[in-house]
Amino acid sequence: MWLGERITDRGLGNGISIIIMIGIVADLPFAFVSEFASRMEAKGGGLILLLLELIFLLFVIIASILLVQGTRKIPVQFAKKIVGNKQYGGVRQYIPLKVNAAGVMPIIFAQAIMFIPITIVGFADSEQLSGVMGALSNHHGLAYNIIFAVLIILFTYFYTAIMVNPTQMADDMKRNGGFIPGVKPGKQTANFIDDVMSKITLPGSIFLSWVAIMPSIAFNFLNVNDQFSQFFGGTSLLILVGVMLDTLQQIESHLLMRHYDGLMKSGRIKGRSSMSMATA
Repeated sequence: MWLGERITDRGLGNGISIIIMIGIVADLPFAFVSEFASRMEAKGGGLILLLLELIFLLFVIIASILLVQGTRKIPVQFAKKIVGNKQYGGVRQYIPLKVNAAGVMPIIFAQAIMFIPITIVGFADSEQLSGVMGALSNHHGLAYNIIFAVLIILFTYFYTAIMVNPTQMADDMKRNGGFIPGVKPGKQTANFIDDVMSKITLPGSIFLSWVAIMPSIAFNFLNVNDQFSQFFGGTSLLILVGVMLDTLQQIESHLLMRHYDGLMKSGRIKGRSSMSMATA
């Protein structure tokens, strides 16, 4: 934690998140070597199946980026104010409502609930009860993944309701002279934001549950080994994608503040030569 705070204060990105991400990435080479060795066996499928796995993993990463970055922009118009000889306001801005406002917290909550069957198995004396709870504690089983996905959808709505307060957002807009075109300020604005959040949270929660159970799908249908399948989804992949995107955005803003072109644009960074000449 001390090292993470130092990274946050003196570097770029969230230090604790970067350390967690490094811990996840450190297991990737060993998992890939193990998967490569299993594919090179007689009945492993060879390099072709390994290449298909990597292509599929690439598409899962792209889908995770879309999930993390997906937003619904609501236009907000601000009223014009004339103070002296100057005019303020009268511009249109947007409220970005994230499709997955809850992040990885629903998966963490659902995983905590799914530890209950494992605990009951340890104390159960009945063979029938042990069999049922044992089926629910199998991470790659059908019953476990169905219940896991349903819990993620429910916890996504629960955590989004805690994190996003439409009433406060409507009050802040009304206080600053802003309004959504076609919607009256106040309660109707809050109801409109709440309705939009409910509509975009449903596909976001379903998509999040799909990403969460993707390691089991890769294990059962693609015959990926257990260690390498963890990188096909779940909290590991979402943490990797989230931390990488957040760090890149901070680097981008850092470069733009110093008159560089940034990382996200194509082409070379033109500001570097001009800044070095100015410094000289």
